[in-house]
Amino acid sequence: MEYVIGVALALAVSVLATAVGFDRDRAFYPVIAIVIASYYGLFAIMGGSTRTLMAESIVITGFVLISILGFKLNLWLVVAALLAHGVFDFIHAHLMSNRGVPAWWPGFCLTYDVAAAGYLAWILRRSRVDARMAVRFKPETHKPAPDIGAVS
Repeated sequence: MEYVIGVALALAVSVLATAVGFDRDRAFYPVIAIVIASYYGLFAIMGGSTRTLMAESIVITGFVLISILGFKLNLWLVVAALLAHGVFDFIHAHLMSNRGVPAWWPGFCLTYDVAAAGYLAWILRRSRVDARMAVRFKPETHKPAPDIGAVS
């Protein structure tokens, strides 16, 4: 049941984001990826283990960095981060013990991550959102026009 709810919730959030325009902003899916990754830190706190929190924080930091790079450079990195987090959900219990993780969470989060990644890939392919950030104005390359009335 957690698999069905994960897919349904990811699609509901994504379709709502499209309908109201949240996903027109490049930051929407990177923020979703960061929030998703942070839940394992919450579960470590709920499980009462500082050691687990430190281990989870290393992984969370990796997903945060990839999400930031995806925001700054190319949103396809965020698609990859969401997919990678889905794989991480699948193998998490084999990598580290986190007593705070609910039994249903890995299946739910796996399907949420994959569905969200699929939806983001779909909107990128449809060119609804630019995958790459536009080149920003660099002040040092643009000099002000000379003042015509100025006397040298």
